[in-house]
Amino acid sequence: MTRVLVFGATGYVGTHLVPSLVARGLTVRAAARRYSALEARGWPGVELIQADALAADSLGPALQGIDVAYYLVHSMAAGSDFPRLDRAAAENFRDAAARAGVKRIVYLGGLQPAAKASTHLASRGETGAILRSSSVSVTELRAGVIIGPGSAAFEVIRDLVFHLPAMLTPRWVHSRSQPIALDDVLEYLARLPELTEAEGTIYDVGGPGVLTYAQMMREFGALVGRRPLIVPVPVLTPRLSSYWLNLVTAVPTNVARALIDGLEHDVVADDAAIRELIPRALKSYREAAQAAQAALAAERDRETSARWTEGSMLYRRNRPDFAFYAKQRQGEAVSAAPAEAVWRQVASIGGDNGYYFLDALWRLRGGLDELAGGSGLRRGRVDPHNVAVGDTIDFWRVVAFEPGQRLTLLAEMKLPGSAALDLEVRPEGPGRTRIVVTGYFHPAGARGLLYWHALTPAHAVIFPGLANSIARRAERSTAAGRPGGTPM
Repeated sequence: MTRVLVFGATGYVGTHLVPSLVARGLTVRAAARRYSALEARGWPGVELIQADALAADSLGPALQGIDVAYYLVHSMAAGSDFPRLDRAAAENFRDAAARAGVKRIVYLGGLQPAAKASTHLASRGETGAILRSSSVSVTELRAGVIIGPGSAAFEVIRDLVFHLPAMLTPRWVHSRSQPIALDDVLEYLARLPELTEAEGTIYDVGGPGVLTYAQMMREFGALVGRRPLIVPVPVLTPRLSSYWLNLVTAVPTNVARALIDGLEHDVVADDAAIRELIPRALKSYREAAQAAQAALAAERDRETSARWTEGSMLYRRNRPDFAFYAKQRQGEAVSAAPAEAVWRQVASIGGDNGYYFLDALWRLRGGLDELAGGSGLRRGRVDPHNVAVGDTIDFWRVVAFEPGQRLTLLAEMKLPGSAALDLEVRPEGPGRTRIVVTGYFHPAGARGLLYWHALTPAHAVIFPGLANSIARRAERSTAAGRPGGTPM
């Protein structure tokens, strides 16, 4: 049986490709930099392994015994240095795949414009060239805008349509592209390794229509009952556009900047070869957008992952108009107390025990919530020291609980969006435990984004301070000899 590695399995395409390959009866190994992100996907029957293309030593175990390796990684989110990182990652993966005896690499790259490519698209092209410079056969699939929930380009469209009734837009809204449905990309990716004709070949892929971004926004608006007013402003350069997108969408800044950089020119697929090799009725843009909305609706009706995952409907309060991507802020600290003592502090947060750091601000927030018609802090805790899924803790609800490891709370306060607070305990050896506190916020429109930006200075203090307070309290409880680190 063919053994397949999906490298970059927690990315947008990888998250959907893994279950698609499993459904075809393939033996699948999924690799990503963070093992916890892999676990959060909840893929039954899939072997999970932590690996990083920039850490060459981690690639051998990931590629051992693999016949076909899908390479789905890029470094856009890393900032302006991403071309160098992409280059190093591709070289490491190329060499490791050759040593492991991999028969085929399938790489998903980006369509190349007729004019000079942007830094982002040029890097995607260079990655393909590096992968091909070895003894392993490489099949490269080049796609433009992929339409599906979680695609950065599609989420920009969704955020703009849902968040802004009228928008001053840059020139790139008139650039032409050939959007393709996620399902069609997944079918091509799955079929190509089966075909000997595809060895050592590059294929452009695109949907059946060529549209501008303005047309895509208007079509999506018609689908969800919105009529956005789009007014192009020529003076908005790609760099200014990326700053503008950071204010009006939740797409990560570095990703938005790289994306916008590639929209100055028309990017249309020369897809005759792939259509002849794998004939199929491709979804139109409207059909793909409808499928994306239907996928979100279906997720509302099924059990979701216990851990926070990007775009999860549970953590968006089942609101598809809330941004797919979350704004995030994190704080962490290391405690000299054992993990069980740190966990005891985590499991006891809120209610009469308070919030350990700047508690007066938490109480002020509770009072403001009551004034807005919410419950504030009146609900308290069911039990002062123990938690269970479904419990209320003040204006939070416990939505995920892994004893001794993780507590995830979903906000039920009045908010222009959906917020979650995740507290994770990580043992790091005798007498050393790390506590990580992460706040997530899926904004609802422009009000939600303004709310997040206004609180950014406060969050920069609160989350690190909370992590540090939990660490120190656990140390004091341990030093005082309280069993299990009983809260102070």
